Amino acid sequence: MKRKPLIVTISIAAFVVIIIVYSVLSGKEKEVVLETKAEKGQFEIAVMVTGELQALNETEINAPYELRSRSLRIRSVQIQSLIPEGTVVDSGDWVATLDRSEADNQLKDVMEDLEQLETALMRAKLDTTIELRGLRDDLINLKFNMEEAEITLEQSAYEPPATIRQAEIDLERATRAYEQARQNYELRVKQARADIREAELNLSREQRRKDDMEDVLSRFDIRAPAPGMVIYKREWNGEKRTAGTEINSWDLTVATLPDLSTMISRTYVNEIDISKIDEGQYVDVGVDAFPEKAFTGEVIEVANIGEQLPNTDAKVFEVRIRLNERDTILRPSMTTSNRIVTKVYDEVLYLPLEAVHANDSMTYVYTKDKKKQVVVLGESNENAIIIEQGLKKGDVVYLSIPEEPEQFSYEGLELMEVIRQREAEKENSMEQQRQPRRPEGARMRMMKEGDTTAVRPGAGRRKGAGDSKVVVQQSGDTQKKSPTK
Repeated sequence: MKRKPLIVTISIAAFVVIIIVYSVLSGKEKEVVLETKAEKGQFEIAVMVTGELQALNETEINAPYELRSRSLRIRSVQIQSLIPEGTVVDSGDWVATLDRSEADNQLKDVMEDLEQLETALMRAKLDTTIELRGLRDDLINLKFNMEEAEITLEQSAYEPPATIRQAEIDLERATRAYEQARQNYELRVKQARADIREAELNLSREQRRKDDMEDVLSRFDIRAPAPGMVIYKREWNGEKRTAGTEINSWDLTVATLPDLSTMISRTYVNEIDISKIDEGQYVDVGVDAFPEKAFTGEVIEVANIGEQLPNTDAKVFEVRIRLNERDTILRPSMTTSNRIVTKVYDEVLYLPLEAVHANDSMTYVYTKDKKKQVVVLGESNENAIIIEQGLKKGDVVYLSIPEEPEQFSYEGLELMEVIRQREAEKENSMEQQRQPRRPEGARMRMMKEGDTTAVRPGAGRRKGAGDSKVVVQQSGDTQKKSPTK
């Protein structure tokens, strides 16, 4: 009976030993797996960005262009109803209806003004008729007075000279009064014609405004100008124009009909990588909705000015990529992944990024022969990095830090000088980029004007011990420079 617990204890101990041995062996297997070889071949440098599909060309569905007319005085109009996005329409099909409330109120005001102008024109004609009739009567009476004065003068032929003179004066006065009245009548006729003409022009202008308003209101039901799929117009902030959105007279687009035969991927690249992007570069394009499909593209446009997207602090630049393939499954607004190839190296040595390690002064890899091999690195992409010096094709290195790394000795320390030179060149290049350069034209002008800081090395530094001050003495057309302590 005592042997049975002993057997159970021995069995449990053996099982534990088996588990420990299996764990150790499994760990060693994993260590063996964490190896890679230095490969040689084509190496691509790429920038990865996400984007959105859009049509390269599109037909705009616009509100009536007459809304831009100053005579209508409509600054904005609201979209009352809009067809669902993605609907396929034919030419002439209904797309949207604009809100008529503001335009109807303005039409009422125009009709009231039109009635007032019609009344004003009629009143002007009646007043002119009455006034001119009175003036004509006065003109006839003055003509009678002039004829009476002529008769009186003829009858005074045998009267005393004073009587004859008086008759002449009366005739001259009557003649002058008649001529003045006739001229005033002619001027009043011209003035009346001008007043009536002005009233008619005002009435005609208001009538045209009424006709234009009624014509615009009759086209507040927006129709598709061509067949296609309706895509909502995007505002400057990225929001779509839907029912309830107001459109201004300077941008009357309600929706668009994209040409799905040529698609582009619209993306944004951060300011750090934008210097690598150029037109004509090759792009691998993927569509998130169809991960099994792969497309290719080409960069066709790179923005010159950056912008700040909503809810972000980074500055980005818009980049447009045209897809080379055509597929009926592609739709606007689909999310894309874009791999823009910025540089391609032929026949270079490279390793995965995980295999390269670094400390403060060097970069190295762990080799199978217990060495920390110093390597000189080149450019890298999202997965690998170029090895310029330190390894050859087929060399096996560890992907991760092996056990007991302190037992690995350094190899290739002579490459440290190359690494330091590379770092120094990189720092000098960055320093030159940070320093503003003076335009060559400005430097030449300053040299001609005698500004020595344009050509004198060390200009602008503080004078210290042992420095000499340059004094410029000018006499006539010559300059003399004399050093003084």
